[in-house]
Amino acid sequence: MENILSKTYKHIFFDLDHTIWDFDKNAEETLHELFVLHRLNDIGLTSADVFIETYTANNHKLWREYHLGNITKAALREARFKQTFLDLGVHPDVMPHGFEDAYVQLCPTKTNLFPHAHETLEYLQGKYTLHLISNGFKESQDIKIGNTGLGKYFTHIVVSETIGINKPDKAIFQHAIDLAGATIAESIMIGDSLEADVRGALNFGMDAIYFNPAGLKKPDDVQLQISSLKELTLML
Repeated sequence: MENILSKTYKHIFFDLDHTIWDFDKNAEETLHELFVLHRLNDIGLTSADVFIETYTANNHKLWREYHLGNITKAALREARFKQTFLDLGVHPDVMPHGFEDAYVQLCPTKTNLFPHAHETLEYLQGKYTLHLISNGFKESQDIKIGNTGLGKYFTHIVVSETIGINKPDKAIFQHAIDLAGATIAESIMIGDSLEADVRGALNFGMDAIYFNPAGLKKPDDVQLQISSLKELTLML
């Protein structure tokens, strides 16, 4: 660890969702609102919390498949709520029309970030050139970045949908460092996804820090991790 942190980095690449923008908290807020607006009680769902828990599990599973290129954006969006309603015993004939569209419109407008996001990014911006590499969808990411004021920190924002390549593909990391005018040796990636962010960067030859706020068991092949963004101000 000391050897890696003694390196002279010039460029830091961040993931957005689940790393800076608190996806699960924003989704929970959104779904509590939509549960009432779409009167899900009327189709037999009595607990917003159970609905959110089921959706979160399905969404995480589908995003893993999307990261790996196994499903498309359209398939992800079609499946996540349909599967959630099915899991909770809702017949397809009574599933609320337009629920996914309402979610996609509302959720990106939410502004919950992980603690210390702004102060950490401001500190790091004073020492490094910062960039984003996101597997999210462009229209949603633009809204999230705009509403939270995050855009001022990042020199380049690479969204997988725009270039047609997802993390962990080495090509998206190559695209990002080429765009930044950086080298692998002077760059480091920070993200929550072991597969997409951490192993994606490591397999490309770039150092990586695993953002692990839930305190999950760290795999042996991952050398660096943090549980809070603020830790970066002590490490970098």
